[in-house]
Amino acid sequence: MDLKNPKLIYAKGFMFGAILLVSCAVIVLWTRDWGVAGMLGLVIWSSARGYYFMFYVIEKYVDPRYRFAGVFDFVMYLFRGSSRG
Repeated sequence: MDLKNPKLIYAKGFMFGAILLVSCAVIVLWTRDWGVAGMLGLVIWSSARGYYFMFYVIEKYVDPRYRFAGVFDFVMYLFRGSSRG
């Protein structure tokens, strides 16, 4: 199914955010450790930046001819090199 309704797309994004916040809260409550909370923050931040790098920076600034469909495609792109032939 191809999701095209903007309200449903926003709802999906909101649900991802809710899952993120609840999961982080549960982990911090279980461990009661500020170091774990800090590491969770770093994991979340670096994951978001890595995703942005793979799917925006490469396409817009490095190789505008290539479109990535997922993390696996990005890894295959790295192994093949930037040329498509």
